[in-house]
Formats: sequence, C-alpha cells, structure tokens
Amino acid sequence: MQKIKLTAWIFSLMLLSVSCGSKKERESIVTEKKVELEKLKTDKTKIEEKIKALETEIAKLDTGAAKSEKVKLVSVIPVTAQNFQHFIDLQGKVDAENISYITPRGMGGQVRQIFVKKGDYVKKGQLLLKLDDAIARQNVVAMRQSMGAVKAQLDLARSVYQRQKNLWNQNIGTEVQLLQAETNVRSLENQIKTMQENVKIAEQQLNLSNVYSDVSGVADEVNIHVGETFTGSPMAGIKIINTNNLKVVTDIPENYVSRIKRGTTVQVVVPDINKTYNSTISLISQSVSSTSRGFTAEIKIPYDNSLKPGQSAVVKILDYSNASGIVIPVNLVQTDESGKYVYVLEKLPNGKQVAKKKKIIIGEIYGDNVEVKQGLTAGEQLISEGYQSLYEGQAITTQMN
Repeated sequence: MQKIKLTAWIFSLMLLSVSCGSKKERESIVTEKKVELEKLKTDKTKIEEKIKALETEIAKLDTGAAKSEKVKLVSVIPVTAQNFQHFIDLQGKVDAENISYITPRGMGGQVRQIFVKKGDYVKKGQLLLKLDDAIARQNVVAMRQSMGAVKAQLDLARSVYQRQKNLWNQNIGTEVQLLQAETNVRSLENQIKTMQENVKIAEQQLNLSNVYSDVSGVADEVNIHVGETFTGSPMAGIKIINTNNLKVVTDIPENYVSRIKRGTTVQVVVPDINKTYNSTISLISQSVSSTSRGFTAEIKIPYDNSLKPGQSAVVKILDYSNASGIVIPVNLVQTDESGKYVYVLEKLPNGKQVAKKKKIIIGEIYGDNVEVKQGLTAGEQLISEGYQSLYEGQAITTQMN
C-alpha cells in the first residue's frame, strides 16, 4: 500500500514539472513572436519610406516614366493672407432701455377713470388714470373751511389789537391788555400758517389720485379696468415702453470671462427682419449666475421701427482677429499620425506638377475657414479638389485632357 502511494506521488510531480515546462516554453515563444513582429513592422515602415523617396527621385529624373505615369486631375486655389476673425455665437433678445411699470405715488386706490388704451403713445407727465379721491377731497374741503374760520378770528384779533394800541397811544388802558391783544394775533397767525401747510399736504394727497406717466413711449400693456384696485403690480397695471433706445441682452458662458470686456466689437443679427447691426458691448454684469453659470452683457443698437422688444437675436462677439492671417477652408485639412497636413501643387524643374504634402499648425476655426499658423505661405497653390486620395509626389494636373 505504501509503495502505491509513493508511486502516485512521484507521478504527480512528473506531471507538474511537464506542465510548468510547457507554460514557460509557450511564453517564451510568444515573446519571440512579438519581438519578430515589431521588427517586421519597423522594417516595413522603413521600406515604405524608401519606396516613396525612390519614387519621388525617379519621378524627378526619369521623364520617360513620367509620361507613362497616371496623372490625377485636381483643382487648386491660391493661398492668400487676409483678415481672419473669430466670433462667439450666442443667442440674445431685443430689449428697450426704458421700460416703465406705472405705479401710484401713494397707496393706490379704486380706478374711476382710464385715459389710455393699449398701443397709445403717451408723453412723460401725461395723465393715465384717475383714482377714487372722495375722502381726500372731503379732507381738503374740511381743512379749508377750518382755516376760513380761523382767518375770521385773526381779522377780529387784529382789529382788537389795533384799537387797543390806539387807546394805549392815548394813555388809555393797560400795557397788559395791549400785550394780550398782540399775543392773540401772533397765536392766530401761527395757527393759520400751520393750517396752510396742512392744506398743502391734503391737496398733495388729493393729487395722488392722479396717475401720470413717468416716461414717454407706447402703452404696451393696460391690464386695469374701472372699478378695480390699482396698486401698480405688473399683473394689473400699465407698462410703457420707449423704443427710441434699444439694446440686446445676452448670457455669456463664464469660460469666456477673460476674453470679453466693455467695448468689445459685436455683430447683432435679427433673423426675423434680416438685418445686421454693428455695435460694442456697453455693459457687463459684475457677477456670474449660479444657475446658468454665465454673465450678462448688453449691446446698444440704433432705433428701428421694425424691431420689437422680446425679438430673438444672434449675437456674434469678436474675441480674436488677425489682419493678415493665412486662411483656408477647414475641409481641406487632413490628419495622420504626425498631425495636420494639406497638399499643395509643386512644379519640378522638369516642368512636372506633383502633389506636395505640407505639415501645418492651425489656429482658430470659425465657420468654414481655419487659420493656419505655420506651414503655408501666401502664393502657394492649395489643392482644393481631388486631394482625398493623393500621396506625396503624385503627378497631378489642373487641366482636363
């Protein structure tokens, strides 16, 4: 029995050693294969580069081969230096500089008369509403009547004082009587002055029942009726808009905060009326909204009777410009493992035209155009059609046979 166990143990060890040996051999073979593959890839790249170099050299030297080579038809455009501008395109809305919600100068009151309707043009200071003034009017009448009674007492007191003074001048009567008469006159005069001030205040309160426009403009909303209580709320009031001074308001994302300031050039496009206005940013808010993560900018635009507050507008903010930049269509730029490139037409000494691959570094992109920072110069012929399947040194022509 012990011999059987010993034999089984030895057999297991043999199987384990064979298994481990097979695994190590496989890993070694895989590693060798990977190294060999990388070497072949490197050799392939070098061979392809040599082939292209030789093809280019042969094309330059062997004119006979050039005749038999297939020439590809392309179109070219000249590379020029021009003014390149980059805009930030945002949505905005037309608004009026002066929008006034009419409010009463006092506590408000019940509407008795309305002197304006929606769409009317009103002037600053024009009477718009008449509120209930019965109590205020009664108060003024009562004060005037009271003041009239006191004035009658004052006239009597002055007459008494004058007579007492005449008697005093004739050495009739006492000094105390004269002083009492004079004091009575002064007291009633002061009382009259106080009542006059009170009457003025009452008249001013009475005038609060008249609601006037504080701006000139068009009554855009008249949401009040006779019998209703007028307090000046937007839901039940009068809205006056002055469209002589218009502006466009837009919300700018906070990542542009360092690129935009007051005075920045702006183009405002109103699609509904197909008009464009050139202006500058006149106001920038001092804080970033916690909800939209943006800040507000205002752009003043000239008066135009076809513009209406609330209209949508496209705001194009100029954040970059280059007066003499190299600008090409963005669709002509291609990409490979080494970066961006384009093809240009190159004329060889033997008169042959070939495609030349030029590495470029691009800048800003706006619309269909891209700014080229490096790689192209003005005067070169950029291949604009047929560039998709070109290779370095390929024979090309711009004329159909």
